[in-house]
Amino acid sequence: MSVLTLREAPPERLDLLNITPLALSKLSEAEAAKLAVGTSRRGLTLGDCFSVKLDGSDVLVIEGGSERLDRVGAALSEGSIRVAGDVGQRLGEGMAGGTLTVEGHAGPFAGSGATGGIITVRGDAGDHAGGAVYAAKAGLDGATLVIEGRAGDHLGDRMRRGLIVAGRAGAFAGARMVAGTIAALGVGDNPGFGMRRGTLLLGSHGALTPTFVETGTHDLVFLRLLARSLRTLSAAHADIAAGALRRYSGDLATVGKGEIWAAA
Repeated sequence: MSVLTLREAPPERLDLLNITPLALSKLSEAEAAKLAVGTSRRGLTLGDCFSVKLDGSDVLVIEGGSERLDRVGAALSEGSIRVAGDVGQRLGEGMAGGTLTVEGHAGPFAGSGATGGIITVRGDAGDHAGGAVYAAKAGLDGATLVIEGRAGDHLGDRMRRGLIVAGRAGAFAGARMVAGTIAALGVGDNPGFGMRRGTLLLGSHGALTPTFVETGTHDLVFLRLLARSLRTLSAAHADIAAGALRRYSGDLATVGKGEIWAAA
């Protein structure tokens, strides 16, 4: 297990895009300490901010966190990264595989563009978790994003593929979804705003837009399979899928092939 221990609160935002178990396995500790992570003219290196202990394994632990640690695990394709603390924006952005776990909170755009692997945030996540960053075509794109705490507004905005499981979330959850599944214990107003396809499974929700139409209650094999798959991630979410649900179809202002399943 390789370990990076944060010395103190970073004096600037740090970009940890290329700090992965695979990249570090090819370097000595001295070489790894020289990797550039700063985002200003100071030219900060990994060794300036962290004590570095490497053993060449596919497991990396970052001891100590900060909301200034950006793009943690963004280049992860195999192995695992665990952060004992908070992280900043774009956690696991574009991640292709492996497991990424944050024991604290995450900033905005967690999991944006991630195509594979599992991202777990034990605490809360900021706005646009699983959503598209500015000028990007899609948000989450095949990975699994689990937020055990609360997510902000625009959860899964323009999500294309994959699964998001969240405790509670703010307004506009699943807005502009292209496809994929979002399961949440509760969300704010306007869930599914502008969604084209995809599925929202909600324990509770705020006001729906008038472009969603209720289609009644149904007993479908799909819901049983969804409950079974969610059981490995969260019993509370699986119980929602296994219970009585009311279906809403929309957003009819767009393609209208999306659906919201809400606890009856």
